[in-house]
Amino acid sequence: MFVGTGFVVGDGLSVITNAHVIPERLDAARMEEIGIVVSTGPDSFSFRPARLAGLDREHDLAHLRLAGPPLPALALDEDDTVAEGQLLAFTGYPLGMRLGLHAATHRATLAAIVPAVRPSASSRQLDPRAINQLQRDAFDIFQLDGTAYPGNSGSPLYRPEGGAVVGVINMVFLKGLKEGAVSNPSGITYAIPVRYVRSLLQRSP
Repeated sequence: MFVGTGFVVGDGLSVITNAHVIPERLDAARMEEIGIVVSTGPDSFSFRPARLAGLDREHDLAHLRLAGPPLPALALDEDDTVAEGQLLAFTGYPLGMRLGLHAATHRATLAAIVPAVRPSASSRQLDPRAINQLQRDAFDIFQLDGTAYPGNSGSPLYRPEGGAVVGVINMVFLKGLKEGAVSNPSGITYAIPVRYVRSLLQRSP
């Protein structure tokens, strides 16, 4: 089942995507395995098995490792100097199989850098101590004015000039269910800053 987008980094055998696109368990009886689909021509694709090398659920990132020959890799931005109002782009597979395996590129302005706070399970738990803890656990994410869709999860967010990756598309505010994203998209998308990708790669074996 096609569930998201990823991009290759490092030595050409590392793939970064969102943690939420990785299944929690695989059905051995059905011979399920994690892998990526790679374009090998205008209308041809190949499947590359992968293993999970690292997982960062707090920042919703996953690191996969491939066997076999390396693939072309994207460079990770090193200076973390993106600013509000900057023009960026992201490439991925919106809606997955519904539009076919054809990558689409969208332009997006970095509208704001905002804190991501995990919501409490119940408002009754929001006493002053809990609120302070939520604030300490918050981390900044990028809010974009470009429209991403289910299937774009894990897409690289990059500088149009040079192509350095500055973030990973993470989630979209949708009006209603995912099925409504086609006819009624909200136009608000979020991305995880690339510094968390660098940290994950450093921790992965």
